[in-house]
Amino acid sequence: MRCKVSWFVPQIAVALVGYGYGGSVFHAPLIRAVPRLRLAVVVTSRREQVAAIPGARAAATLAEALDDPQIKLVVVVTPSASHFEVARQALRAGKHVVVDKPFALRVAEADELLALAGRHGCLLSVYQNRRWDGDFRTVRRLIEQGSLGAVYHYEAHFDRFRLKAREVWRDQPGPGSGILYDLGSHLIDQALVLFGMPRAVTADVFAQRPGARAIDYFHLVLDYGPMRAILHGAMLVPGRGPHFSVHGDAASFLKYGMDPQEEALAAGRAPAGDDPANYGVLISANGEKRVIETLDGDYPCFYEQMADSMEHGAPLPVNPADSRDGLAVIEAALRSASERRTVEFP
Repeated sequence: MRCKVSWFVPQIAVALVGYGYGGSVFHAPLIRAVPRLRLAVVVTSRREQVAAIPGARAAATLAEALDDPQIKLVVVVTPSASHFEVARQALRAGKHVVVDKPFALRVAEADELLALAGRHGCLLSVYQNRRWDGDFRTVRRLIEQGSLGAVYHYEAHFDRFRLKAREVWRDQPGPGSGILYDLGSHLIDQALVLFGMPRAVTADVFAQRPGARAIDYFHLVLDYGPMRAILHGAMLVPGRGPHFSVHGDAASFLKYGMDPQEEALAAGRAPAGDDPANYGVLISANGEKRVIETLDGDYPCFYEQMADSMEHGAPLPVNPADSRDGLAVIEAALRSASERRTVEFP
């Protein structure tokens, strides 16, 4: 009788740096949902919350996590202004790194991280989870299939209604605060995935709410020759319009409502599909209307692909050069708003 041979593949030990909303809602549950990953360490002062995570321990400092030889992947979910420094220390320690968006605050910082990852032979990716939103995946498929014809107008909104700023770092003055770096990073990344880098950016960016101390309004117009991509985010929108409006020479596509994955994760539930009431409508040039079922969202796919990259050399889930380009758009938008002019790219 032949012996049964079993192959044991050890899990990849992960250190999560930061356990605020992003770390606890988006990253910890998704890392734990991937069997090949093991959330081993969480760098945070919230020890009691970490104690509820099976197999994980709290670390008081970043150095404690980086000194652990078992840790192979470091996920950075700290306030935006510290992304660069935390990622730099992790790369210098020889760890693979995932940085939550925004990648950094400036293109120069992103370039330094890219170079550092190359020198140390480490993988580096950016958590742009909205690539796996069901509605964005649906828009992308319709465009790639040619269902809209040649696209001439693309508009994406990330609007909310919050009369008062919250007592959190995102709503307070400081580097990396405000919704352009926060919500805008998502919309910019999606536009670059679909259309690449624009020729120029014209932007209106400011603090709109009474007493607001950080950017809470942005309106970006990306120049793609005969096509325009409009990216908009605001905090004073009680009644929201379409999340996506895409118009081509063959059809238009209108999609209301946001992807439900964040709401489900925040409530501790497994993400489900889109509400049929929010399915988008494809309107042909002759006026015919057709409801388009929203593709399922798939946030865990990011970490599945990251594990594939580490184990098998597969492509990264997000090329950090893409997020570097996103920072270039943010820098151009801020300059455009400040100087009240269109900023062209070389």
